[in-house]
Amino acid sequence: MLPQSRSTPDLHDSATPGTDAGRHHPGLIVAVFVVASCGLAYELIAGALASYLLGESVLRFSTIIGTYLFAMGVGSHLSKYVDEKALLARFIDIELMVGLLGGLSACALFLVYAWAGSPFRVSLYALVLLIGVLVGMEIPLVMRLLHQRKQAFEALVSRVLTFDYLGALAVSLLFPLVFAPLLGLARTAVVFGLLNAGIGLWLTHRYRAELPQARALKLRGLLVLAVLLAALAWAQKLTDAAEAGLYGDSVVHRESTPFQRIVLTRWQDDTRLYLNGNLQFSTRDEHRYHEALVHPALAALPQARRVLVLGGGDGLAVREVLKYPQIEQVTLIELDPAMTRLFRDTDALAALNAHALRDPRVTTVNADAAQWLETAAGPGWDLIIADFPDPSHYALGKLYAVPMYRLMARHLAPGGLIVVQSTSPWYAPRAYWCVDATLREAGLHTAPYHASVPSFGDWGFLIAGREAGYRPPSALPAGLRHLDARTLAQMFDFPPDMRAPAVEPNRLNTQMLVHYFEEDWSRQMR
Repeated sequence: MLPQSRSTPDLHDSATPGTDAGRHHPGLIVAVFVVASCGLAYELIAGALASYLLGESVLRFSTIIGTYLFAMGVGSHLSKYVDEKALLARFIDIELMVGLLGGLSACALFLVYAWAGSPFRVSLYALVLLIGVLVGMEIPLVMRLLHQRKQAFEALVSRVLTFDYLGALAVSLLFPLVFAPLLGLARTAVVFGLLNAGIGLWLTHRYRAELPQARALKLRGLLVLAVLLAALAWAQKLTDAAEAGLYGDSVVHRESTPFQRIVLTRWQDDTRLYLNGNLQFSTRDEHRYHEALVHPALAALPQARRVLVLGGGDGLAVREVLKYPQIEQVTLIELDPAMTRLFRDTDALAALNAHALRDPRVTTVNADAAQWLETAAGPGWDLIIADFPDPSHYALGKLYAVPMYRLMARHLAPGGLIVVQSTSPWYAPRAYWCVDATLREAGLHTAPYHASVPSFGDWGFLIAGREAGYRPPSALPAGLRHLDARTLAQMFDFPPDMRAPAVEPNRLNTQMLVHYFEEDWSRQMR
């Protein structure tokens, strides 16, 4: 028998099992790719938004993923109740609903958080649940549609799963490297919503012959598309308004990078830096933090010539280091090139660090600190300053782990010291003393101290070295705004209600520091 002409394909192709019937239905295969891509994108956006607005939390990110996967399971179960005769029409309707909800999700959550506050968590998980249910229905429906078209079971499963996983891979790479940095979370969500709506419209046109209500579907699709295009045009203005409400002060700079969300605000003479929604410094009191971070260690090292700064891409710690005329070399290791570029090339921000990043003694390297230390060669450093963000999740917790501190110790010159910002001994006592225990587990002797920084409260630091016997210096550089000999001596005194609790060191396989940090700070949140 002669094969059917490809110029007149039959939508109800009766090819026998085992034939490559899927090639007659490329729209459905493309739909699988889009479904997987968009589904993962909405999950990543929800997790990133939660981290940005509520603070980074392993528990929060895990519950978002768990809720989303649970919802997909519910959706898969509900898909079996869709009438066999209406599979394609319902699949298109679901695509349009996912596109609308997912596309507007980031804008809506930004606005809820900025203007309503408390309902944010409920709104977040409700959206995750609803989108997850809809996405969970899509793949089973596609498989049933392909089965209707007599695709062999083996080919059906392999093809659907292949494109499902390829879509997930594409988004997992493109989201942090392209979409989030270039478009921001709100517009990224809208773009993926447009993909969902676009595939729905395309399928409506492609299979219009077997859709009794193709015209109505097309009109719904065009309406969703119009709403999303309007959202795309207004997304940045909406998020700008939300951020203005979130921070209270005027936002003078905002930037999304592959690593974080950078926001700078200004009110009168106060400039503030936020990373992922977390305050990093206020110009009204940052001198207290950075003087406490640098001078107790560096002033005790009159022989110091070479200093290594890990983190601190704003250059404020480097500014304090350069107050010592004997310093010959400072190397700054900062992961995010956007940070060092911003605080080196923007005149107003460079003035905050006294143009430290332009000093010929300073070398800036944009790299992961742990990886850089593993390959770095040359003579040891007299002082290593670890000014990392707080250990709020595992990726940061590893920077406070025993192997990291042993690695730092290997790069110390004889008599050299390490100083680590160590969160608050008052608000997060177990986290603070865990850092102390970890340094000691790495074979180092420690000297704990703390300082009052109004923007943060009582903040903790630790000095560590291979030799015991650290003593606070009696002399400090001229021109310090907060520290003097008397204030410095008081910083090493801990009253009875701030004594060290029993804690475990932070090892890579347990990451106890992250658990302590989350639990300690959660008790402070209301």
